[in-house]
Amino acid sequence: WESSASVQDVHAVVLGGHTEATMVPIVSTSTIGGVPLAAAMPKDKIEACVARAKNGGAEIVALLKTGSAFYAPAAATAEMVEAVLLDKKRVLPCAVKADGQFGITDAFVGLPLKLGAGGIEQVYEPTLADDEVEAIRGAAAATKELIGLIVSK
Repeated sequence: WESSASVQDVHAVVLGGHTEATMVPIVSTSTIGGVPLAAAMPKDKIEACVARAKNGGAEIVALLKTGSAFYAPAAATAEMVEAVLLDKKRVLPCAVKADGQFGITDAFVGLPLKLGAGGIEQVYEPTLADDEVEAIRGAAAATKELIGLIVSK
């Protein structure tokens, strides 16, 4: 909506966690029709898109008035199930227990991974901007801390 380009031409991914504080929109690899986002849009518009992505869940919950967003999670689940059942080898952002990616171990965090008949076939560690890597590490630490609080009760 900010670029006046077709949504079909926008390629962007969000990694990290599932809260405003832990979502990491990956601007450094985002493109519009193959053009890097930084070349296609002014910085203030990119920042507005990042903010909207981070706040989108709360916005949807407020509009639905049901206390939960469920359409997007259901669609994402269907996409993952299809990738496994039909061995599509899809690369999707999914929560996974990190095993050294970005220096993260023993923590669950959203990372790009390949899904096929074997389930998780590969977890990727793309080249990202330093601030994005730090934000992903922060998301993993926050998730690990939250799980620790739950387990200790």
